[in-house]
Amino acid sequence: MTKKSYTPRMKERYQAVVIPGMIERFKLKNPFQVPRVLKVVVNMGVNEAKEDIKILDVATAELSAIVGQKPQVRRAKKSISNFKLREGMPIGLRVTLRGTRMYEFMDRLINASVPRIRDFRGLEPRAFDGRGNYNMGLNEQFIFPEVNMDKSPKPRGLNITFVTNAGNDERARELLTLFGVPFKSMERAADTKKKSPAAASLPAAPAS
Repeated sequence: MTKKSYTPRMKERYQAVVIPGMIERFKLKNPFQVPRVLKVVVNMGVNEAKEDIKILDVATAELSAIVGQKPQVRRAKKSISNFKLREGMPIGLRVTLRGTRMYEFMDRLINASVPRIRDFRGLEPRAFDGRGNYNMGLNEQFIFPEVNMDKSPKPRGLNITFVTNAGNDERARELLTLFGVPFKSMERAADTKKKSPAAASLPAAPAS
């Protein structure tokens, strides 16, 4: 008896929902013209690791549980005396997801984690970089069910970048919307910016 191969739900959604939706929306001629999410890059800052290396182990375990893959340790490229930082010190974690793990992470993020954000009103729809890559920041890792709050010493922010081959922001926004990413309406986003003129956007994470 042949065992049926496993296909992530988000990959199935891409075939059943995203491709037809993008073809209809942009009048594309064939499915090969439909853009894709190439990879998802997740970054976590661990500044305290320069004083207590054990914190790096805790953060690594948490991020591994969240994304399902062991992250890469990011180290300081140069010394900065004002920040008591020496070259080579661990200051963060990064993981790049592709293929099945990428689709699985997108599924958990969109359907299980983002709805747990306190006072959630939708994600910022204008946080694209002009080339079709979307950058979002999270204040704490506790929105992910995989993190045990009782064993986690403190909240840590994450930066998540969706790298696509859409080429422009309009197509990338429609691509992620069809995947189920819950963006705020553009009108609501504009009103929010007017009410908070001092609000600054998060810096883009490295997409490598």
